[in-house]
Amino acid sequence: MTKTDLIAQVAANTEMSKKDAEAAVNAVFAALSKGMAEGEKITISGFGTFEVRERAERQGINPRTREPITIAASRNIVFKPGKALKDTL
Repeated sequence: MTKTDLIAQVAANTEMSKKDAEAAVNAVFAALSKGMAEGEKITISGFGTFEVRERAERQGINPRTREPITIAASRNIVFKPGKALKDTL
């Protein structure tokens, strides 16, 4: 499903115009993005939880040269589906 498909689905389910549905979907994505950028844990009941996790700097090996390299620290988004979503699958 693409963003366009999602907007069309929201418009059909809520009897909104596609323009209003697009504004609503964009507002939800903006709120989620802002919250995760600030490091917040976002829980949507019945759907799941979005969380930002820190990965520490670590050592790795270049597979081509077999030389050790340092992999930089990073922040990753993790999604854990809720029970209701798991049950629908």
